Amino acid sequence: MNDNRISRAAVLVIGCVSYDTLHIGGQVYHTLGGAGLYTALAARFVGAAVTLVAPRPRTLSPLTKAVAERLTWFGPTTDEAHMPRLAIAHHGDGKATLLEAEWGAERWLDASHLPPDLSRFDVVHIAALSSAQKMLDLLHVCRARGAQRISAGTYYRIVRDEPATVRAIFEQADLFFMNENEARTLWGDLRVVGRIAKRTREDALLFVTFDRRGAIVVAGDSAMPIPADPANEVDPTGAGDTFCGATLGALAQGRPVFEAARDAAVIAARAIEQVGPAFLLGAPQALSG
Repeated sequence: MNDNRISRAAVLVIGCVSYDTLHIGGQVYHTLGGAGLYTALAARFVGAAVTLVAPRPRTLSPLTKAVAERLTWFGPTTDEAHMPRLAIAHHGDGKATLLEAEWGAERWLDASHLPPDLSRFDVVHIAALSSAQKMLDLLHVCRARGAQRISAGTYYRIVRDEPATVRAIFEQADLFFMNENEARTLWGDLRVVGRIAKRTREDALLFVTFDRRGAIVVAGDSAMPIPADPANEVDPTGAGDTFCGATLGALAQGRPVFEAARDAAVIAARAIEQVGPAFLLGAPQALSG
């Protein structure tokens, strides 16, 4: 690994780039996706320098080449046939069903692919992986390697199948991102989220997204509502990860939490108006004042 390639990076994202098949309004689309990809591109979109640790195909297609040109991207290399693949059906109003998930080369993604010193990054984010235990193990490695702030996400299947481990990730991460369905599955009643999220570390934050109803940021006993921005929904894939990445990218640049999350909600709204990560592959935008 060439450490010079990552010396200026502010955000490191550990996750996946997947080949997605999307079923939207009777049409089928083939594009890139993955929680790691959306998070990394969104952090880059707001101006952060981003390193993505994720499986990478040996031969780059036009889309994967576009990603490689915008991010410092390394990780286990593989043939295209072994890249992670997702099939998702969208039903409108932010509702979707994960039809199929083939994690492929994600099984080779481990701590051996991480830089030995993570203290140079303002934030290290662990995006949703196939196993919550794998995410927790990576969190421990990141902490041992000097990560300043560790963020993590989740998704419904590991919340359902590994709730105790997801709770451990939540308790040990400095920032944690989830949606309403995941929060209800993990805790049952959102009225207790504020109490559950109370931390001994004052700077620990919980972000819960509510589709068109915006989001909340929970810090200890306080909760800040984040308004949603109106959107002409086309493809809501990755909306939560886009919100996450844009928030992290802004925080890495010293933005206040509310402003970072507010602007991230606007970026997520614009991103779902196009198929796949097309919007995020555009030119980075300056943060609002």
